[in-house]
Amino acid sequence: MGGDAADSKRPPARAHQIIMDDRKRAVLTGVTDVASFNEQEVIMLTEEGDISMVGEGLTISHLNLDEGKLTVEGRIAGIEYGDSHAQKRGGILARVFR
Repeated sequence: MGGDAADSKRPPARAHQIIMDDRKRAVLTGVTDVASFNEQEVIMLTEEGDISMVGEGLTISHLNLDEGKLTVEGRIAGIEYGDSHAQKRGGILARVFR
């Protein structure tokens, strides 16, 4: 009884997975886009929200958005998940200018 009609019509979200090798290489699946990247941060989008990876000397060594696969190499210091609800509402700027 928990879901509403809108939830039942939405296609299932593409699952994602992160495989980390010694904080030097990360392989991610379920990536729908790359919002931004530089040597200190890579921000990836998934259907469930964004994923921010921070570190030093980060590079994207493999990207295939058709398959949803992304490989990041460098010294990975951290990974943080963002809120998918903020994306659906247009982010913080959309809320400020309502």
